[in-house]
Amino acid sequence: MNEQGPQRLLVWGAGAIGGTIGAYLVRDGYDVTFVDVDADHVQAINRHGLSINGPFGDFRVTASAFTPDALQGQWDTILLCTKAQHTAAAAKALAPHLSPEGVVLSIQNGLNPLIINDHIPPQRVLGSFVNFGADYLEPGVVHYGGRGVVVIGEQDGELTGRARQLHQMLTHFEPDAILSPNVFGYLWSKLAYGALLFATAITNDSIADALEQPEDRALYTELGREVMRVALAHGVTPEAFNGFDPAAFLPDAGDAAAAQSLDEMVAFNRRSAKTHSGIWRDLAVRKRTTEVDAQLGWVVHFGGQHGVPTPLNARLIALIHEIEAGTRELSQGNLADLRGLLLQEQA
Repeated sequence: MNEQGPQRLLVWGAGAIGGTIGAYLVRDGYDVTFVDVDADHVQAINRHGLSINGPFGDFRVTASAFTPDALQGQWDTILLCTKAQHTAAAAKALAPHLSPEGVVLSIQNGLNPLIINDHIPPQRVLGSFVNFGADYLEPGVVHYGGRGVVVIGEQDGELTGRARQLHQMLTHFEPDAILSPNVFGYLWSKLAYGALLFATAITNDSIADALEQPEDRALYTELGREVMRVALAHGVTPEAFNGFDPAAFLPDAGDAAAAQSLDEMVAFNRRSAKTHSGIWRDLAVRKRTTEVDAQLGWVVHFGGQHGVPTPLNARLIALIHEIEAGTRELSQGNLADLRGLLLQEQA
């Protein structure tokens, strides 16, 4: 990377996250090559460019795109932007394309640097947290619906020169991007927020409508508390973002604090043109598997490791799998199932 930051980038995963960020970087002069497993998406980008539409303006950029098997060459900077469940396969596939001194930046949901570390030397892997709203619509087209926090940091928290350069790069997409010594604190908070989003996604309600329902507030509160208990046991200091206040979901915070944070999350999501989560789109529209194991699975895993019970998150994972398998429909009854479990746990 040069003093002006990385100019030549490989974006691995050109969907909602990678497509949006990559297109903004292309527009600002970066030499971006896209990789995606969707051959139709790759073909559309090569033929017609990558189009971004939404409330922040519509534009199209020209860039090269490849499927993984057709890619050649090496890059000093690779942005890994796949769905979390594809992280291991993507890390293996991109490894030959990373230059000897190059770095991989995980821009994903979940604790994915921990997975990438198994395939790329950990000292060459950075983490990033994003909470903006975007959706892949069709080959060559991504909808950018709502701004949200963007954070980058080294895994060990050191504020290195390369982290500063990558942070500067991300400001071309999100001017308020944050360089943090605690990126895992944000990622763990996103797991807690993610638990709430997964719960909203087992209904057909929008995020804001679901989080606003009075009868489900206790359920959402306890889902968040389960994650925070595990995070604290794991030695993590959670970070707040976009209305989600992790302190409001700490075991001794009280219901009023959680209710206020939920109100703020409702307000944040009301401002977004993206009404439903990507999880809901995976289940209801794209009919494909979600990131539930690669997100909430970490909560149950580390909960077991630390002896912290996570019954609601474990049951939510099971419900998501049943919907993915087609044996359960999206409905309010799914939240009633979780509410019933909560009452059992509290009895």
